[in-house]
Amino acid sequence: QVQLVESGGGLVQPGGELELSCRISGDTFALDLEAWYRQAPGKQREMVASMEPVGPSDYLDSVKGRFSIFRDNARNILFLRMTNLKPEDTAVYYCYVKDSLQRQHWGRGTQVTVSS
Repeated sequence: QVQLVESGGGLVQPGGELELSCRISGDTFALDLEAWYRQAPGKQREMVASMEPVGPSDYLDSVKGRFSIFRDNARNILFLRMTNLKPEDTAVYYCYVKDSLQRQHWGRGTQVTVSS
């Protein structure tokens, strides 16, 4: 099993920055996909950024150039750096991984609110 714990959410003004982190523990020997999703009130959950062991990262069009997904392999932490935040980025952000057995794991989420 894999456990995911997010942190780093909060309230930020438009144009501001936040960095979310997701501590990954458990059976993390081989992860096929690591990603960040978000869900705004009344909307479907959507993938914001993802990365696989090989190949470039993928981003939602609306966050390209503003968000960056990366990981600290030594500490097994997945990050999402968010810059130039907009009110429409307000959502609960979830860490997600898919392991080598194609099992899906979700964190509990962290709230990001962009407001003046």
